[in-house]
Amino acid sequence: MADVPVNAPGHCPGTQSEDAGKSSACQGCPNQSSCSTDKSQRPDPALLEIKERMSSVKHKIVVLSGKGGVGKSTFTSHLAHALASNQQLNIAVLDVDICGPSIPRVMGIEGEQVHQSNSGWQPVFIEENLGVMSVGFLLANPDDAVIWRGPKKNGLIKQFLRDVDWGEVDYLVIDTPPGTSDEHLSVVQYLSGAGVDGAVIVTTPQEISLLDVRKEINFCHKVKLPVIGVVENMSGFVCPHCKMESEIFPPTTGGGKTMAAGQGIPFLGSIPLDPIIGKCCDEGKSFLSEAPESPASKAFNGIVQGILQYCTIMKTL
Repeated sequence: MADVPVNAPGHCPGTQSEDAGKSSACQGCPNQSSCSTDKSQRPDPALLEIKERMSSVKHKIVVLSGKGGVGKSTFTSHLAHALASNQQLNIAVLDVDICGPSIPRVMGIEGEQVHQSNSGWQPVFIEENLGVMSVGFLLANPDDAVIWRGPKKNGLIKQFLRDVDWGEVDYLVIDTPPGTSDEHLSVVQYLSGAGVDGAVIVTTPQEISLLDVRKEINFCHKVKLPVIGVVENMSGFVCPHCKMESEIFPPTTGGGKTMAAGQGIPFLGSIPLDPIIGKCCDEGKSFLSEAPESPASKAFNGIVQGILQYCTIMKTL
């Protein structure tokens, strides 16, 4: 990767790290002298390249979650499908969950390959107006583990943002791993010059999830990433027979809506559980197309309208 010289030792912190040339891993490295000079601490030239590449992308939305398993990638994929249902819009999905790339499976393009042209890497297209890029396309086997430290993850994210030929895109939806770590910092840093509309934070109703969502909101405030709003997933269970809704995960502290109000950020809506959602994700299909009249689909479409309204308003400011 661009941040790690090819002749560097195994635990190289990367040339852009504050520890470049200073950590114990740097001892004996032929690049130690050059890495420890002021030159390596100058602004990354890739920031300007990414800004130029992203100039053709009108809106950039980051999907976050504090806790894993809350349906973040499911939300990302269906947000993209919902946006792409408008044939006048061009939509792209970037999967930066380096160690757990589930977007290819959820969107039905597992096993596809990335092709390179003179203009850069080409996204994998699901539809004419919906393209996807993921580390999952770079793996020989979908069961292969990606065992990388921070610098290699950062380098790949930089390549995705700088080297992928996204073309003219109306909405770029970025799927991230749970937490507030390397991938999140890289996205915020590399897109600092290009501008991000904001983040959608996905949670479930129980307090164990909300605990980490509050940390995620705190992260957004610290890195100056606007919060579009909170989505409460799995907020109830819709019976496939009678269509009645029951609470599976009781919101003991008020759930996502109460938490959002306490944090002073918008609550975009709640999406109930529906067995068809999981089935569609396993089969790589759009739940919104397979079950358009379900309560979950109707709730999701209402959330999408809230996100569109936010982005439209932000564009006029």
